[in-house]
Amino acid sequence: MNHNEISSAIWSTTDDVLRGAFKPSEYGRIILPLTVLRRLDSIVERQKDEIVKFYEDNKTRINPSIIRTKFGIPFYNKSKFDLSRLMQDPTNIFTNFQNYMDGFSENIADILKNFKFPEIVKRLDEADRLYQTIEKITAFSLSPDQIDNHSMGAIYEELLRRYSEMANEESGDHYTPRDAIRTLVAILFSPDRDKLQDSGLIRSIYDPCVGTGGMLTISKSWIKDNINPNINLQLYGQELNPDTYATCKSDLLIAGENEDNIKGPYSTLSKDAFEGKKFDYMISNPPYGVSWRADETFVKQEKDNPDGRFSAGLPPVSDGQLLFLQHQLSKMEQKGSRIGIVFNGSPLFSGDAGSGPSEIRRWIIENDWLEAIISLPEQLFFNTGIATYFWILTNKKSKIRKGKVQLIDGSSFWTQLKKSLGNKRRQISDEQARDLLNFYLDFEEGEYSQIKDNDFFGYTKVQIEQPLKENGTVQKDKKGNPRPDAQKRDHERIPLQQDIDEYYEREVKPHLPNSWMDRSKDKVGYEFNFTKYFYKFTPLRALEDIAQDLLKLDEEMEGLMKETLQG
Repeated sequence: MNHNEISSAIWSTTDDVLRGAFKPSEYGRIILPLTVLRRLDSIVERQKDEIVKFYEDNKTRINPSIIRTKFGIPFYNKSKFDLSRLMQDPTNIFTNFQNYMDGFSENIADILKNFKFPEIVKRLDEADRLYQTIEKITAFSLSPDQIDNHSMGAIYEELLRRYSEMANEESGDHYTPRDAIRTLVAILFSPDRDKLQDSGLIRSIYDPCVGTGGMLTISKSWIKDNINPNINLQLYGQELNPDTYATCKSDLLIAGENEDNIKGPYSTLSKDAFEGKKFDYMISNPPYGVSWRADETFVKQEKDNPDGRFSAGLPPVSDGQLLFLQHQLSKMEQKGSRIGIVFNGSPLFSGDAGSGPSEIRRWIIENDWLEAIISLPEQLFFNTGIATYFWILTNKKSKIRKGKVQLIDGSSFWTQLKKSLGNKRRQISDEQARDLLNFYLDFEEGEYSQIKDNDFFGYTKVQIEQPLKENGTVQKDKKGNPRPDAQKRDHERIPLQQDIDEYYEREVKPHLPNSWMDRSKDKVGYEFNFTKYFYKFTPLRALEDIAQDLLKLDEEMEGLMKETLQG
């Protein structure tokens, strides 16, 4: 069987046992950790008795972690039980299962704890489903002799996809649709194709809100499949949610990755697990519109540090997206890093000139880090139907991209799903993903692509004053200057690409001849108005056509009335 067939069989046979005792949205909480345990048992099956004997002979003299080194495995279990042996004593299945879980090394114990698996095992036992569930999972041989790490990772990813689709309302915050990830990954890594060709290369990929780890694992698979199968890619991530943290760690472990590079469950904003470390590539989908109130004290302290991650500015406490971007920008390698991040519309335009969000955008643009923004179709994600965007950033722009930002309108590049998955009703097909990638790589203007100078997105907010009048007389200060009327005060947002004095004389002075500009109050702001850039005018219908439609409706209604009266 291929990996899709194996994952489907695992899910369906376990479903037979769980149905009625658990909600379908809970199945993944049982199937995922049990699949991990079955794989781990299969890895050490031949050494199981030897490991247990070594522990029993040396438990008073050495640290149990020595077992990992001696046997060359990334974990151990000092219990005499494994899933198969648990079935030999049905009467004591629950007690023995607890002994089995207690026997794991710290890294596996951490995964089980954050899965809240001990509580799940208790529920399984109380529902009289524990033995049957173990029996079902042990029917599958997940030995490395038959299934290599890559295939095992694919099996686990497919199980995870099923879980996330069934529980999308709950897990959508942590699970990014694979079609969106594959599109972003291709855009993020394709420009470095030549740089990633050499054998023996080591490169790092980091996700600061890693969720279930899909962005990391898909990034690695894409690079190996499309650029260099021999490259050494080291994956790093941090996650706040315990369940998804455990899922991510187990996913990497089961695929033969270093799961110790996944940190949590705690906030990246207030506790950077990789403080001081830089990364070659960073990719993330931070939560939209989620408060960072719990991190507020720490974040504000770091904002006041000129060398802190958040010194450019702070977004509203109600939405931390731009904090995650600042965090990633602080981890760019001096030799060059690339960042791909998924945002909703808020980071594009929220906040007036001088506000935290505007200052963050200004900092990014003036440092020339932003390469491109790509709008995505609505109804693409599980937990929201709103418009979303890819931002692509780097501190080593190519020569032709220096001083410029590319805008790509991908909002119409979608196909309809046959069945809705939460708010996800659309997907990006492989062909449509290639189209978006080609727009980006071609770096040419067209119907779906615009290229703008950096200062195109900036403006100066200028305060316009008018004289205060009392009884028709202009009031003046001690220096003889007219006093401003606060009730008539207004502001003009003048594009940076235009001369302020010329703009004022042309656009303001003819309408307000007695006004003046208070240039001491000037503020520079930046925003991205996607709707305006790609607006397509739809001409109004002719009055004759509208009149004809109304007459036709009148005739239809008259016919319906006659039928009703005659009936």
